[in-house]
Amino acid sequence: MPRTSKKKRWSERSPAQRRTLVALGIAQVSFQLAALLDLSRRPANDVRGSKRLWAAASFLNWLGPLAYFAYGRRR
Repeated sequence: MPRTSKKKRWSERSPAQRRTLVALGIAQVSFQLAALLDLSRRPANDVRGSKRLWAAASFLNWLGPLAYFAYGRRR
């Protein structure tokens, strides 16, 4: 049986849901900015792979910055 779930509009969400979504959005943007800032300050030989590729990957929601911090930096 197909699941039909209608997307809620912003105005249909509760205040708690709105705050949660805003907080998650701020966290995601902050995480991406942290990855881009670290990438710009780190020498190329301390980065696994291309800095341009990691910069582009950082725009993949949570996955890009997480992958950069986990695998893109040399210790």
